[in-house]
Amino acid sequence: MKILVILPNWLGDAIMATPAIELLAAYYKDVHFTFVGSFVSIQALKYHPLCEKAVIDETKKASSRLFATYKLAKELGEFNMAVSFRDNIYTSLLLRLTNTVICCSRKSWHSQLLLSHTPKIATNQHLVKQYCQIALANADTKSYEIAPLKLYIEAKHFEKPTLGINAGATYGSAKRWYPERFAEVASYFSKDYDIVIFGGPGEVAMAQEIEDNLRSLHVTNYKNIAGKTNIQQLCANIGGCSLFITNDSGPMHVAAAYQVPTVAIFGPTRYKETSQWMNKKSKIVRHEMDCSPCMKRECPLKHHNCMKEITALEVIEAVKELAL
Repeated sequence: MKILVILPNWLGDAIMATPAIELLAAYYKDVHFTFVGSFVSIQALKYHPLCEKAVIDETKKASSRLFATYKLAKELGEFNMAVSFRDNIYTSLLLRLTNTVICCSRKSWHSQLLLSHTPKIATNQHLVKQYCQIALANADTKSYEIAPLKLYIEAKHFEKPTLGINAGATYGSAKRWYPERFAEVASYFSKDYDIVIFGGPGEVAMAQEIEDNLRSLHVTNYKNIAGKTNIQQLCANIGGCSLFITNDSGPMHVAAAYQVPTVAIFGPTRYKETSQWMNKKSKIVRHEMDCSPCMKRECPLKHHNCMKEITALEVIEAVKELAL
């Protein structure tokens, strides 16, 4: 069965869609996937053993996105079924233009107009559950077991216990705890773990700040790989960590996919919807605020108290509570 899957754009969201993809693989027979998505989502999920084709969607860059969407649909061709984890009119058009009869997506005015199966999905539940409901919109079942997150990239083997530090969050500064506090926590555990500092291309300066703070704290057993890894290498390195301390971010979900013990620091986002899914050793550190969750990229009140009031000691205690 040929199934077209439109992946979410963000790395973390794409990884949270993996249980839904596994449900599709389990429910239907002889499945062959074609994945369409952003560069990062394709680079993370293209290793799935049932992925026959992986296509980076660049229609947004075209001078005419409408024509580019039409062209992509004709290049993809028809499928037995199509599932979209995105919710925009161009994605609905893409599915429609492939001439695929069974098309599943979240209910919206454009999906209702263009697609065959558009369930109304409650948003006050974990995003993993939302994706699974979309994936099985055409299935004759309401009873199914949702698996943990899954990536098919082999984890790196570190010779010594390794603590991963991820101070970045691509969405915006409001989701980021402070580099000097990450360094303080890493320093506390540096006698038991080697330290690896993670970060994307736009987070090199932040990672350097952590490195500078570690040096001032006389910590030498660290490695800064921020901006130096592709998506495959990022996942492999995180998968090899013994412990991970992170903001709410894509790498947080990578850690969950490898069941890496994790302390996640949450501020302005809805932790019940985007926290680590089914990680056996996972702790959230957050403060309840009158203004949270604001879901803003930058603090609209300019005080950033949801992150500012979280201390290094709280995060250290959360790590201890994981009982590693």
